[in-house]
Amino acid sequence: MKRFLAFLLLINLLVSAAFADEGMWTFDNPPLKQWKEKYGFEPSKEWLDRVRLASVKFPGASGVFVSPNGLIATNHHVASGFIERLSSKERDLLKNGFYAKTQAEELKVPDGNVQILHSYENVTERVHSAARAGSTDADAAAKRTAEIAAIEKDCPAGLRCEVVSLYSGGEYWKYRFKRYTDVRLVMAPEEQAAFFGGDYDNFVFPRHDLDFTFVRVYENDKPASTPNYLKWSATGAPEGEFIIASGYPGSTARLLTVAQLAYQRDIGNPLQEKVWKTRRKALEDYSKLGAEQLRQANPGMRSLANSLKRLEGQQNGLLNPRNFAKKEAEEKDLRDKLAAKPDLNKQYSPAWEAIAKAYSELPSKANQIAFSSLASSRLATIAQQIVTYHIETAKADGQRYPEFRESRLDAFRSSLLSPAPSYSEMEQAALTAWMAEARSVLGANDPFIKAALGEAEPAEVVGRAIRETKLLDPAARKALLDGGAAAVAASTDPLVTLARRVEPVIRELRSWSEKNILAVETSNGTKIAQARFAVYGKNMPPDANSHLRLCYGVVKGYEEDTTLVPYRTTFFGLYDRALSFDEKDPFHLPESVKNARSKIDLATPLNFVYTADTIGGNSGSPVVNRRGEVVGLNFDSNNQKLSNRYWYIEENEGSRAVGVHSAGILEALRKIYGTEALVSELLGS
Repeated sequence: MKRFLAFLLLINLLVSAAFADEGMWTFDNPPLKQWKEKYGFEPSKEWLDRVRLASVKFPGASGVFVSPNGLIATNHHVASGFIERLSSKERDLLKNGFYAKTQAEELKVPDGNVQILHSYENVTERVHSAARAGSTDADAAAKRTAEIAAIEKDCPAGLRCEVVSLYSGGEYWKYRFKRYTDVRLVMAPEEQAAFFGGDYDNFVFPRHDLDFTFVRVYENDKPASTPNYLKWSATGAPEGEFIIASGYPGSTARLLTVAQLAYQRDIGNPLQEKVWKTRRKALEDYSKLGAEQLRQANPGMRSLANSLKRLEGQQNGLLNPRNFAKKEAEEKDLRDKLAAKPDLNKQYSPAWEAIAKAYSELPSKANQIAFSSLASSRLATIAQQIVTYHIETAKADGQRYPEFRESRLDAFRSSLLSPAPSYSEMEQAALTAWMAEARSVLGANDPFIKAALGEAEPAEVVGRAIRETKLLDPAARKALLDGGAAAVAASTDPLVTLARRVEPVIRELRSWSEKNILAVETSNGTKIAQARFAVYGKNMPPDANSHLRLCYGVVKGYEEDTTLVPYRTTFFGLYDRALSFDEKDPFHLPESVKNARSKIDLATPLNFVYTADTIGGNSGSPVVNRRGEVVGLNFDSNNQKLSNRYWYIEENEGSRAVGVHSAGILEALRKIYGTEALVSELLGS
């Protein structure tokens, strides 16, 4: 009976996949066949190239060029880190918003940087050939790493190169990025307008958020020339319209084995929840000390709350027996088809057992790997990076940690020396709470705890380290970077000495993980990918990995329980929701929005939903119609979609991405914020 149910699940899966708007596709392999057969859409190479070159990568998210003069549209929550760096107690741009009426008034973001995917090249055979010369998984990993470093180092002037793994190591591509390091804030609404409804409305629909922001990139102190931009649609997308979203989705885990998914369900996700809740609680406690403390802590609290809510949805999906049975059926189908081909079966079948064995050993190290960290503090992370930098850069390029390869050092130094503000009291509160929880989880005799604290209390060690460190000053960081390993070894800065003490412990745990988990995953993941290619062909997208992808679907409402959910909300709904809650937090309106009520066409679409297969990282992605026009900006998804990290969720289950409608953005710019010059630039008038 169990086998029969699994068979039915698989048949249902394969049948529905033929009609689904599934996948986050690479630009080298877009789903042209599906687009043509289902939607009658056949984009030219020029259309695809323009969309690629207009798609902007923010740290952890997406955006789009919308004028030939470097203007970028993205979400407010994507740009909030930039806005925060420009804010202070006296000038709270997150709270009050910002608009530069002229280019001279645009604010340069400290260490602001974005990039585009300039070009790409398949280097799979080079990487695989190097790895095949290895005698063990660890040896293969070392040779693979060395070859990747050599490929990345061979990069045209003015570009940054990175070798990207796809299909769990089944393919490797050399991506060349053009990086912009002069980013300036043009316009941002108030955070309350962008995140109206707060956490209550997060991951739900209907939504009523003005979640947009505009920045501009400069080169040689002038607005950058960006001829590959996308035009702005004044009307947006009606229901039923075919759309494509182009952006940088963070990560999916749809090609993992059942053993890997079981680990995530039973250990990985609960442990991640514990880590994030520890960090959020520290910030919440600090935020209660006063208005300025709340301002400092709010971006971190909001980010962690968002991550925890998404994680809860992902975990609920894994705990659903029906969903997990689908993954078991998928894996069984592939392995059964392999078994029918003895040569392939002999070559690839052992890969599943190798991964399962590796993951059976991971639980014994999981707590140490998770809690042996200084990542809760930006300043402590900087200290750790400085210590590690000198150890790694003393090695040959191909033997270093990836983040310290020559091809990435410029970006590393720029980030490390950023003048972005740090708040000592908040850093102290966050790191103290983290070390106390780490000691509780790991025990006083754990190597990391002994190295970090010895016999002292967390408050004592952390308090002195944060109070007395000189690393608040970028000049002090630069002196340690430029002074070589001797300068770090001689430093008496208490945060640097803390980082020196814990570095060997963190390095040992990383080495264990790379040898026993990552090397095994990569070698055997490559075999499983090759088995999948041999059985099914290359008719599925790779897992998302924070690099550029295309997803597609239609603008469409849905059924939920016994009611219908419309495809879009309007400004009518925004004011109604605020008034229905008597404008109590988090449903209060900023004064600018409240005062514009009589001027706005209240029937204008504000937010809308569509069936595209998106995930975290797609925030800020342009939603594009057949004509290559921006009809909206992706900013969220609904609850039904949350477990899509592990599988595609059918549109008939109510799974939807959520965007800000292009017409709604124009209406807000004109009637609420009075940004006529910006509107003219958007519309090319």
